[in-house]
Amino acid sequence: MNKKVAVYRKEHFNAAHRLNNPLWDEATNKKVFGKCNNPHYHGHNYELIVKLTGVPDEATGYVYDLKLLSDIIKENVIDKFDHKNLNEDTAEFKNLNPTAENIAVVIYNILREKIETAFDLQVRLYETERNFVEYPAN
Repeated sequence: MNKKVAVYRKEHFNAAHRLNNPLWDEATNKKVFGKCNNPHYHGHNYELIVKLTGVPDEATGYVYDLKLLSDIIKENVIDKFDHKNLNEDTAEFKNLNPTAENIAVVIYNILREKIETAFDLQVRLYETERNFVEYPAN
């Protein structure tokens, strides 16, 4: 019997970004990225959901201590990206287009270094109420 259980932690951060490919001309960037290519940037109220899957510990009943997970996310993701211009203020996006897809992969990689590999990890990032991405995809 598979005794794996998934636990989730939801967090929130605000950040600005500009979608732009420096190898393309202005017209191509504007055509592909539309309003998201605004040279003065634009922002989102991101909702982040981190999913950990594992077997509950016999002593605690926890898959993972959600307070500890919250602290890891806050210290390594929220403090790094909240109220930042992702293009200008973060090393992660100096040379990486900060699409929702890329942001989710970056967050996953940051958290994967901090959370034991015994736990399956998935990141879901809502850029808007209607648009979200998951990494890794199933």
